[in-house]
Amino acid sequence: MRMVTVGTRGSTLALAQTRDVVARLKEAWPETEFRIQTITTKGDRDRRSLEKLAQQGDKGFWVKEIEDALLQKKIDIAVHSLKDLPTEQPEGLEVSSIPRRVDGRDALIGREGMKKLAELPQGARIGTSSVRRKAFLLAYRPDLVVRDLRGNIDTRLAALGSGEYDAIILAAAGLIRTEQRHRIDEFVEGDILLPAPGQGALALETRADDDLNIEVAYAIHDHTTDDRITAEREFLAGLGAGCMAPVGAHAVIKGGLLTLEGWVGALDGSQVIRGTTQGDPAECADLGAELAADMLGQGAQALIDAARE
Repeated sequence: MRMVTVGTRGSTLALAQTRDVVARLKEAWPETEFRIQTITTKGDRDRRSLEKLAQQGDKGFWVKEIEDALLQKKIDIAVHSLKDLPTEQPEGLEVSSIPRRVDGRDALIGREGMKKLAELPQGARIGTSSVRRKAFLLAYRPDLVVRDLRGNIDTRLAALGSGEYDAIILAAAGLIRTEQRHRIDEFVEGDILLPAPGQGALALETRADDDLNIEVAYAIHDHTTDDRITAEREFLAGLGAGCMAPVGAHAVIKGGLLTLEGWVGALDGSQVIRGTTQGDPAECADLGAELAADMLGQGAQALIDAARE
């Protein structure tokens, strides 16, 4: 029986989503044995330095060590949260499969009496580590107090329980994948918090010349999710924004048309530039690039530069 080693970070969420991927791969390849190997990344080792690393242009702090293990043939397939994956990949690697996306929205979890974003009292304390969420929350409710909140899902939920925050915002997909959907008090719709590009999606990465494991990974590829994610990531790449700018993007396919919405915001929520484009899903990459160019023409570059500074 052939062995395939699947690499992932060791967080609760990373392991949960990787186990789900492996279970689906086993269904497609019953004669293959799969082994999960956890790998510690720079982001895992030094979470306090994440913002500094991002400002320095280090976009691979969640994935570099995993990609190194791929290149060194220590693992055969890597499983990533797609939004953590830089838009440019190392030479010799490729994303071979994007499984079907889970809910891409953000979710609110609040203390008693704090279960709806629109109904939070003035001055309510909201916890999030995302500059995107902070900017778009303040654009929607400038009276809120948005406080930094880092750590894994359990750490963030514990911080809410300690009374330091009135509510916290997390990616719905992470709670769903860790079987904590019941903790979600409200799914925050995209007209308030447009999701991060690729949020809710996974990426299976392989060596570009490893035809056998490319085929293995491709067994759970979802073409519709791929088109949607490609549009979102091309939008992000076209902006050149990285992960420190408040950027949201979300694509849907309906009636044979792909509709892509993109936002770029000021860190303090004082301004949000919004744009939408629509076209043939086969042109998903071009649609993302075109929307990025349009947004830059509307002044998005100034907001991106301000976020970097």
